[in-house]
Amino acid sequence: MNCFFCSLDPSRILDSNAYCFMIRDDFPISPGHTLIIPKRHVGSFFELDAAEQHALLALLDSAKKSLDIEYQPDTYNLGLNDGPAAGQSIPHVHFHLIPRYAGDCDDPRGGVRWIVPAKANYWADS
Repeated sequence: MNCFFCSLDPSRILDSNAYCFMIRDDFPISPGHTLIIPKRHVGSFFELDAAEQHALLALLDSAKKSLDIEYQPDTYNLGLNDGPAAGQSIPHVHFHLIPRYAGDCDDPRGGVRWIVPAKANYWADS
């Protein structure tokens, strides 16, 4: 198997638990953009067992606390692309924790809805 996350240099790992580890994203959307990744090679979040899902969420919480201290973001986007049609580019589950900062874009409303631009600005017609 030739999986980027399965063959990752261990020096990249910032923190881990029994089932997951975290690294900084190689192509960050913002300073501190972090990935939480299961140690077991699994393509879909829905293929993780309950212990792995719990461990992923626990490490997500730990990552958020660390980013709060190191980067002091205003808030976060949480992201998971589950499958190719959803934009998953590495077929190994990975959860994005993306720090957001006031003013980092003109209008953040709609968030992930901008994946399909025609559906994003839903408040404009109200």
